[in-house]
Amino acid sequence: MSNLTTFKSAGLPAVQDLAKSLKDSLSKSVEVGTVIAKMDKTGHWVYGADQTEIEKDSVWAINPFSFVHGYVAWGVGKLLGEKMVSVTQPLPALEAAPPEAPRGWEQQIGFAMKCMSGIDKDLEARFTTASIGGKRAVSELGSQISEHIIKEPTTPVAIVKLKSSHYSHESYGKIFVPTFEITSWVSMDDEDSAIKEPELALEDPSIAEETPARRRRAAV
Repeated sequence: MSNLTTFKSAGLPAVQDLAKSLKDSLSKSVEVGTVIAKMDKTGHWVYGADQTEIEKDSVWAINPFSFVHGYVAWGVGKLLGEKMVSVTQPLPALEAAPPEAPRGWEQQIGFAMKCMSGIDKDLEARFTTASIGGKRAVSELGSQISEHIIKEPTTPVAIVKLKSSHYSHESYGKIFVPTFEITSWVSMDDEDSAIKEPELALEDPSIAEETPARRRRAAV
């Protein structure tokens, strides 16, 4: 039986309702997972309190029922408040933002995912973002999943690689933003054999020696 079936499934909406929620709610902006994943300022994907670097070219299953939207309030390097609900529900009501939050409440979206290959196989993670580039990437991913579900409701799970792109800001220099490369689609109860682990061709032996040490660095 596939590891995908371990996604929490209580009270899941029908896939057609899910498709509509993704398309409607994510375009405007269930907290699941065992670790927090994010992309750092250098464009590397990391997870956990130690900011362990995620293995390059690992593949991740996106739980299509886990998309959330809501609001977050940040102080100086400190989370002051977070209100998140499933995209099948309206955005949560807000009270006054914490006074220590200079930007007040910011809209945030996210989802849960599970690693399907490599060192981190079976690791479940939660990714949320309030940045413009991050929200655009999640919204685009949600739209792709929504459109696929409408056409192929039997394979709602997107298998992706976690990537990054960047643009130049006149004040802050190079700004990295997350991107999600969809490699395949599978059902919620698909067999593990349907998800192929990536084959990495290393032409330079020095690359093979450098990769393990680099992936477990503490992100700056």
